[in-house]
Amino acid sequence: MNKRCGWCGEDPLYVAYHDTEWGVPEYDGRALWEKLVLDGFQAGLSWITILRKRENFREEFDGFDPERVARWDEARIEKALANPGIIRHRGKIAATVRGARLFLEIEEREGFSPFLWSFVGGSPIQNGFASLADVPTDTVESLNMSKALKKRGFNFCGPVITYAFMQATGMVNDHVTDCPCHAPVRALSVAG
Repeated sequence: MNKRCGWCGEDPLYVAYHDTEWGVPEYDGRALWEKLVLDGFQAGLSWITILRKRENFREEFDGFDPERVARWDEARIEKALANPGIIRHRGKIAATVRGARLFLEIEEREGFSPFLWSFVGGSPIQNGFASLADVPTDTVESLNMSKALKKRGFNFCGPVITYAFMQATGMVNDHVTDCPCHAPVRALSVAG
């Protein structure tokens, strides 16, 4: 009998995330930036914590509109720091503002989505892990993505964070082989 990946447990929010989002290829640059930001906020925390606060993050960060967030000043950062509905970490909030500016530069030059997807050759890597114990925490691809993002000025994007990001956005299919979501890979958005 097929069963879900064990990491999602039985929390209805986590199960829905597993079944409908995690591992589904995402090609929209803005959506990828949002997920990268949220994965950065996850550093040191569990993903369910971020997932439970995701709507608060979306509200506080102007719907993750990079043009709006890029214009934040110190007063706007202070306002975000006062919001108990998000993770109130000055460094991560400032990194989000800097990341919005960097996103806009990359988007104009080459496209944020093509830049990120280039680390997996433009299409999902199909893994075939039988158990969660077999799934790595980072890979050569996530290390290369992390180095490239850091070189461009991003923070909170180490190779473990970038691998979690790659899993969540469908750049790699790490649903275990007996999970009903393992295959086929579905796409949320069309590239381009």
